[in-house]
Amino acid sequence: MNSTSPIPDSDNTGASLRAIAAGLCASLVGIGLARFAYTPLIPSLIEARWFSVNDVIYLGAANLLGYLAGALLGRPMARRHSAHAILRAMMLLASLAFFACAFPLSVSWFFVWRFLSGLAGGSIMVLVASTVLPHVPAQRRGLAGGAIFVGIGIGVAASGSLVPLLMQLGLRAAWLGLGSLSLLLAIISWTFWPATPPTGKPVPSKHGATPPAGTALALNTLFVQYALMAVALVPMMVFLVDYIARGMGWGTHEAAVFWVIYGLGAIAGPMLYGALADHIGPAMTGRLALLLQAVALAVMMVSRQHVVLMLATFVVGTFPPGIVPIVLGRLHQLLGHDVGAQNAAWSRATTVFALFQALAGYGYSWLFSHSGGNYHALLLTAISALLLALLADGVQKLLSRKRSPATL
Repeated sequence: MNSTSPIPDSDNTGASLRAIAAGLCASLVGIGLARFAYTPLIPSLIEARWFSVNDVIYLGAANLLGYLAGALLGRPMARRHSAHAILRAMMLLASLAFFACAFPLSVSWFFVWRFLSGLAGGSIMVLVASTVLPHVPAQRRGLAGGAIFVGIGIGVAASGSLVPLLMQLGLRAAWLGLGSLSLLLAIISWTFWPATPPTGKPVPSKHGATPPAGTALALNTLFVQYALMAVALVPMMVFLVDYIARGMGWGTHEAAVFWVIYGLGAIAGPMLYGALADHIGPAMTGRLALLLQAVALAVMMVSRQHVVLMLATFVVGTFPPGIVPIVLGRLHQLLGHDVGAQNAAWSRATTVFALFQALAGYGYSWLFSHSGGNYHALLLTAISALLLALLADGVQKLLSRKRSPATL
């Protein structure tokens, strides 16, 4: 994390906790709910004939396209106004998008609002860590970063348990209920955002002021890996509920259970990977995470045993939010000497991630429709992306050793 950024002159625990709570609420609304609550609604959207199967899948990808726009526009908007003002506005926008989606006026109407919900999520992802963490004492930033992104997992789990309850009142009620929850969280966290930059002097990085040899190569490799991770996480993020409900033939109730398990994995992911990175480093943690995900997706593809699939689903769920602290930790390791470079690199990483996530969303939608609804083709593509990410890491290590006797 940004351990070289300024810290408060005094350890104001209350202010720090409020800032962390605001960040958690933002990630919960902008990503946990605005993106992931759509997945358990897919079977109902099809059954209620709001849209065709292909339209529903492409509308899901609209959120990913909006996420890319948010990743690109977040920092420029914050420079023009202020980060906390943009974060508040994005939470309100995500809430409004839920209310608008309760009325399926047309595919275009729905697309626009799903796009705007993604824009809110992308802007939040770019801004939330750099807004909150400088107000947290350096010794607590690792835990604080995990707590912020746990909001993503809480949103996944909440959508999996809340959506079935709301669906008892109807599909429109589900959208309105999600909008009400998001708006409530926006209001609760409204005054929690730190309004002014922290004071104090920069803290020296524990990794030293001089970046390791081959930093540019390592950064570019990390961006490539993050892009491939984005490609790999899309299938289960978008299709898991539909895969269990229709692909496996187990119905929407069983699918909702799997989505909650996915959400529990998403809650555990940031803390588990963060703790592991503290012990063995973010680079090695990233390699283990990639390998573990490839195995879990392979299990999802070949197994029909409930318990085995539930365990694999939990592991898969750890990945989307869990890779965030891994990548942030790796950026800190490479650029711990320069906070500005850290923030700029994180913005680029988020943009790359968002771009390939959006491309993957539409690519998987095309593959799904042109393969006759073949879920295995989606999973094989995701596994291939993970293996390519591992290969990129190996190539980078080999090139680094040739350039310098010190390994990264």
